[in-house]
Amino acid sequence: MTSAGPLPDSPAPPRRWLLRLVTSFVFTQGAVSMARPAISYHALELGAGARAVGVISAAFALLPLVVAVPLGRRTDRRSCGPLLPIGAALLLAGSVLAGTAPSLVLLAAWSALLGLGHLVFMIGAQSLVARQSEPDQYDRNFGHFTIGGSMGQLIGPVLAGWLVGGAGAAGGAAGGQGTGEHSSSVALFAAGALTLCSYATLWRIEGQALRRTPGAGRTAGTGKAAGPSAPSAATAEEAAPVPVVGILRSRGVPAGIFASLAVLSTTDVLTAYLPVVGEERGIAPGVVGLLLSLRAAASVLSRAALPRMTAWLGRQMFLVLSCLAAGVLCALLAVPLPVWTLALALALLGFCLGAGQPLTMSTVVQAAPDSARSTALALRLTGNRLGQVAAPAGAGLLAGAAGAAAPFVLLGVLLVGASGTAARTRDGMYEAGPGRLRRRAPRQRVTHGTRRRTDTSN
Repeated sequence: MTSAGPLPDSPAPPRRWLLRLVTSFVFTQGAVSMARPAISYHALELGAGARAVGVISAAFALLPLVVAVPLGRRTDRRSCGPLLPIGAALLLAGSVLAGTAPSLVLLAAWSALLGLGHLVFMIGAQSLVARQSEPDQYDRNFGHFTIGGSMGQLIGPVLAGWLVGGAGAAGGAAGGQGTGEHSSSVALFAAGALTLCSYATLWRIEGQALRRTPGAGRTAGTGKAAGPSAPSAATAEEAAPVPVVGILRSRGVPAGIFASLAVLSTTDVLTAYLPVVGEERGIAPGVVGLLLSLRAAASVLSRAALPRMTAWLGRQMFLVLSCLAAGVLCALLAVPLPVWTLALALALLGFCLGAGQPLTMSTVVQAAPDSARSTALALRLTGNRLGQVAAPAGAGLLAGAAGAAAPFVLLGVLLVGASGTAARTRDGMYEAGPGRLRRRAPRQRVTHGTRRRTDTSN
């Protein structure tokens, strides 16, 4: 009896590593989605107002602004496997320490540590997807990867709201805390425990990634098998990395970064400020958690449908329409709505926002120079973190002057602007075909700061 080896086009091997990665991402993103609103409630416990909550939320993105690009450079040259357990360890430390923070200053510091752990994990995970996927699988694999994030965002806020609300109610019944106050430490410790669960699948991913170096399976960005000269090519790239300016000049990269910034800033401010809006409108923490999870569930649906939607509309058109609709829906949240109407708006908003992250990952990876994909992803994450610094800080100032719901109008304007920017950039990588994606003719990429194109269309 002969055993047949795996067929060249068989999806089983990539689905094994992708399933392990998605499983780990569910736990880490769930922990972050628990910790972020719990930190907001903890800040409220410590006497913070809407403005201080915005500053503490912005601290989540401070350290990533400094380390993202150097970490991306390192990942372009070496294995991305070790970043995954390191990022999870930082998430664990940030959650536990935030739960014990006695002051707003220390709470902001541990929020920054939490953000650093999230960045380290994300660079490692996204680089793993880019490195082990064929170019025509980017939308599918990044879509499946981000489904894990949506699942984490689905369970995290519900658990946070239940633990915070339950602990606050128990404290009030015991005669300790009043029912209007919340105990967030339990939720933050639970976020740390959830992070520990990610190691169940991280260990095997790390072992596989350590054996699969950037020159081992395919040459970067081509999906072709690396030949005997691959190690020397990697050495040459290490000696002369593509300049950051050269990466940013690649057609499609700036628009992808800006759209990603707008989408993630909206998700971030929504997670941080919906609890504050709930406090103002008398919505219980448990209901707020359910609303945030409803948005995440809609994002799961959007990302599951991503391959069909991009085959129908095209990647760029889908990105344009989703950002435009999200901008209108986000501005609508500033209006006092009944809870059922708010739930409907958040579900539609979640569907639109869900497509943004995987689409911009695919766009940036496809448009960037082949030898600098991890650096390009790091630049995208740097843009995300810049938005996470500026958007909550601006939201805090606006909320202090005009109320906690006012930042949603600002976010709506940002999303509409991202839609317009994406509309001006033609999708040079893929176009819609009858039930599939057709790959357009490749263009020459930016190398060593020199811009060379074979396609001059906008």
